[in-house]
Amino acid sequence: MQTKKWFQNLDWYLVGAICILCAFGIICIASAKHFNLGKGASEVYKQILFFGIGFVLMIVAANADYEYFSQFYIPIYFINIVFLLAVFVFGKESNGATRWIAIGPLTIQPSEFAKIFTLFFLAKYISLHKQEITNLSFFMKLCVIAGIPILFVLKQPALSASLVLITIFCILIFVTGIEYRWIRNVMIVFLPLLLFICWDVTRENPILVDKIFEPHQINRILSFVDPTANTDLYYQTEKSISALGSGQLTGKGLFQGTLNQLSYLPFPHNDFIFAVIGEEFGFLGCIFTLGLLLFVVFRCIIIALSTRDTFSQLIVVGVAGMFAFQTFINAGVATGIVPNTGMSLPFISYGGSSMWTNMVAIGLVLNIRKKCSRSLFEGGLL
Repeated sequence: MQTKKWFQNLDWYLVGAICILCAFGIICIASAKHFNLGKGASEVYKQILFFGIGFVLMIVAANADYEYFSQFYIPIYFINIVFLLAVFVFGKESNGATRWIAIGPLTIQPSEFAKIFTLFFLAKYISLHKQEITNLSFFMKLCVIAGIPILFVLKQPALSASLVLITIFCILIFVTGIEYRWIRNVMIVFLPLLLFICWDVTRENPILVDKIFEPHQINRILSFVDPTANTDLYYQTEKSISALGSGQLTGKGLFQGTLNQLSYLPFPHNDFIFAVIGEEFGFLGCIFTLGLLLFVVFRCIIIALSTRDTFSQLIVVGVAGMFAFQTFINAGVATGIVPNTGMSLPFISYGGSSMWTNMVAIGLVLNIRKKCSRSLFEGGLL
């Protein structure tokens, strides 16, 4: 009887959308790794395994008593810090960055798990002190607490993951009810700073950016601000845009993408998998992918609106914001409207840590959805 009730309360629309996205992602990874040519079989099988483990983690997260675990939000925060620090001690370096820890045959990325740990901690901490959110001293304290894991992630360096953590933090404090004058003041400072960075990155001897960003990050910003400054730096984005444009409306067909199959696309199975979708499935394939991801985001928002307590609502809103931001950045990088940051496309890009993080996040949303008891007559949404 309990099992029947659990199945009845499960959001099958959300589960269905996630499974379709993951299955489509495996197909795209197979094409990106040239599975049709007898290559990349290990990555394809690994992604299937990642999805299988992720599905189990989603079920576990959907049934765990998250409210019970929320009382350990402070230990969870320090566990997060320990994992991030462990990267600098036991980390595995790749492409100039130390973001991974090898555990036997398994390689995990703590900066991905930091998204869930940080979201869970901030949601609980802010919900306990939501009346103080407009207090400047509390807000500064909150910035310091949230800033510590963000700085550790940025130091690896993992700019994309740190941007996700910043986005989660901003969304949570906005939803909680930060005063609009604070947002205005931040924008007054942020916009001129952004313009200064764009100008400073083009200088032969930068004033500030070389003290904040790593050399490869500066090069990525430079290639975005001035693509003609160094065509080699703009190569990835240029080939991605070419692949997307060549797909036209319906695409060239699975395994038929010329730029993809001839290995002109850089990192096609993770950072630039959206370009593979555009070349082989065309504009319609891109709309299908973005439409499903948009459905997941809006489904999370609807669940958040029907949630009674602040803690649960903040978790769901944070998950929605995380998926929306990652989708925008990944598609934005592929189309050249934002600098290359190495952001994965949720549920589509290759990677175990990102898949497991996303599936646990969905599991928490499903868990909270089961506890939503408002009806339409009480002002909730179904």
